[in-house]
Amino acid sequence: MLTEKLGSSYRWWVSKPNGVHALVRRTHEERVLALLRERGALRRAEIANQVGLSRTTLSEIANSLLERRAIVVVDTDAVSREGSGRPAERLALDPASGQFLGLDFGHRRVHVAVADASHEIIASGLVRYSADTSWTDRMDSAFALIDGLMEQTGVHFGALQGIGIGVVGPFSSLPKGRVAEAQNARWEVSELVEAAFAKRFDAPVIVDNNSRFAALAEAISGNADNINDLIYVRLSDGIGGGLVVGGRLITGSAGFAGEVGHIVVRPDGGIDCRCGKRGCLETVASVPAILRECGSRGVPLDNLEELQAAVTRADPIVNGVLMDAGSDLGRVLGALAVALNPSDIVIGGHIATIAPAIVQQVTTTLTYELFSFQAATPDIRVTRLSDDDGALGALAALFHQSPLLASYPAPAAPASAPHLQRSIS
Repeated sequence: MLTEKLGSSYRWWVSKPNGVHALVRRTHEERVLALLRERGALRRAEIANQVGLSRTTLSEIANSLLERRAIVVVDTDAVSREGSGRPAERLALDPASGQFLGLDFGHRRVHVAVADASHEIIASGLVRYSADTSWTDRMDSAFALIDGLMEQTGVHFGALQGIGIGVVGPFSSLPKGRVAEAQNARWEVSELVEAAFAKRFDAPVIVDNNSRFAALAEAISGNADNINDLIYVRLSDGIGGGLVVGGRLITGSAGFAGEVGHIVVRPDGGIDCRCGKRGCLETVASVPAILRECGSRGVPLDNLEELQAAVTRADPIVNGVLMDAGSDLGRVLGALAVALNPSDIVIGGHIATIAPAIVQQVTTTLTYELFSFQAATPDIRVTRLSDDDGALGALAALFHQSPLLASYPAPAAPASAPHLQRSIS
């Protein structure tokens, strides 16, 4: 296994090819797949001429791709062919071949999204686990989910070009040994995840913070131009974030940019945070923190479904908890907005959808914080995407089409389409 660090934004690991021949063969395969993606069904001779391969080499490549079901025979030229001789096959991409795989490992669930060669989402799913589930078991759950999607949809990975994996942060891009002990543990998690997926699928793997991937997905969502300046925050079992500044997805010198959940908002009287500090935003505005505070005020709630029911019946105590959390979040976002002057602030996570009081209070607080800079007040809204945004962002990073990624090392997998055609719209 060849492990290398490229730049400060991503860890990128690629399975070591079996000699130069394997690397050249993969390059030829990528060229053939890219041509079929662009031109549609073609005869073998046409493919050989377009990609500059000999008939013999093209035959080897095509036969391998056919065997792996990356491509299929769609028809022959028997009807239009003049003269005698064996009809020539026309080859095309297999629409059921998933060529890009995106995953988002949260604290309590993993999302999987599969995209085909045209970058359209062809399969997706979710499986839940408890917060104390080991990473080995989390990966086993992900593999089982992927296998289930293959059985249910007929999707296969005959020509998998890359895997993007989002993991919960903070996530450092520094080499192992240059970060604190807790960060070394997360470094080892990312290495474990990368190795397991590279071994299972024999494909290149990108690993990064899942909220940063979600910010990327949000910034390029829809068919409009990318958002050049955006603050994204996701309220879930923890609180993560992502920053787009000047048309670039920002990671910071060590990969910690966007970790808004660990900004201290209650230095006096705050509770311990898992990061080792006290009074972090995550301890007052994450989903577990909000449920805990509702219980301490006399309204015990076990999950988001019960919280939604309390919001529906306009429970005043629950509303007060949500407004307090929104105020704390609004002050943090207000400080960031003064420093970064974003055009958009996006709040993600299912709780933002079912508890609009949070977003309303964020808007009120942030408007007050920016009173002297009214012209700089950003558009504050709930995410356009669902909770699978991290998996979609992981796919977007593999596609490497957005200018937001211009400063990032490009994945080896080919890419041609500018956006996700099914889910980011």
